[in-house]
Amino acid sequence: MRPAFVLAALLLAAPLYPIPSALAQDGIDELVDNRVVFPASASQGAMVIGKVPAGSRVRYADRDLRVSGYGSVVFGIGRDEKGPLQVQVRRPDGSSETAVIAVTARDWPVERVNGVPPKTVNPPPAIAARIAREQAQVTESRRRDDNRTDFAQTFLWPVQGRISGRFGNARVYNGQPGAGHSGIDIAVPTGTPVKAPAAGVVSFASPDLYLTGGTLVLDHGFGISSNFLHLSRIDVKVGDRIEQGQVIAAVGATGRATGPHLHWGMNWFDTRIDPLLVLERGK
Repeated sequence: MRPAFVLAALLLAAPLYPIPSALAQDGIDELVDNRVVFPASASQGAMVIGKVPAGSRVRYADRDLRVSGYGSVVFGIGRDEKGPLQVQVRRPDGSSETAVIAVTARDWPVERVNGVPPKTVNPPPAIAARIAREQAQVTESRRRDDNRTDFAQTFLWPVQGRISGRFGNARVYNGQPGAGHSGIDIAVPTGTPVKAPAAGVVSFASPDLYLTGGTLVLDHGFGISSNFLHLSRIDVKVGDRIEQGQVIAAVGATGRATGPHLHWGMNWFDTRIDPLLVLERGK
C-alpha cells in the first residue's frame, strides 16, 4: 500500500487506533499529528468527524469544540444549513488553519400525516404550556458535553423495520403544515425491543410526555445524542451507562402517533442530524 493511502487510513481511524510503530519510524506520525483533516463537503443533516493535532483549540459556529486525546472533533450540520462552513483550528504550537467545508443541499419531500388527534396539532393553552415545559426538559438534557467518544462507534439500527418517515421531510399534520421531521420513523409492532445504536449514558427518561409519549435520550459524548420517542416501555434510568446493542426500551404508539413505530432522532446539542447518514458512515 502506498504511503498516501496508509496516511489517509490512519487519519480516518484516528479516534480508535494508535499509529503503528513502523510508520512512526518513517516520520509519518509527525505528519499525522500536525494535519487538520475534515471532509471537503458534507450533506445537510450530517455528523462530521474531523482530525486535528491533539491539544488544539477548535471553534465552529461560535462554539469551542471538545478535542479528544486522539485529536478527534465532531459537530452536526443542520437541516437548513447553506454553508460553506468554517472550522477554525489553533494548534498547540500557535499556528492556525481554517478548514472550509461545502454543504451539499438535499431535497425535502412533503409527508402528509392524517388521523392525528386534533388537540396535539392545535393544543389548548394549558396543554401548550405543558408541552413547552416538557420540551425544555429534553432540550436541557442535550446540553451535555461529556468527554466520552461513544459517537465514534459504528452505529447500529435500534430496530429493524420499514422506514415510514424520513429526517427533514416537511410534515403536514391533518392538512396543517408543521416543522421538518426531526428523525426517522421505523414501523414495527408494539413491544419490539429497542437496542442502543451506540454506547452512551441516559440523560433523560420519561414514560409520558404529551407529544412524544415514552421518551428516552441517550448521550454519546461531545454533544452527540440519540432520542427515542413513542415508547411503550423504558428499561433504563437517567445516569445509567449503556453499551451498544443493550435493550433500553420497547416500541409503542404513545404521544402524538397514529400507530406503533420507533422515532429515532439524533442531535449535536440543539442541532438535529440525520440518523441514516450516521449509519452510512459505517458502510
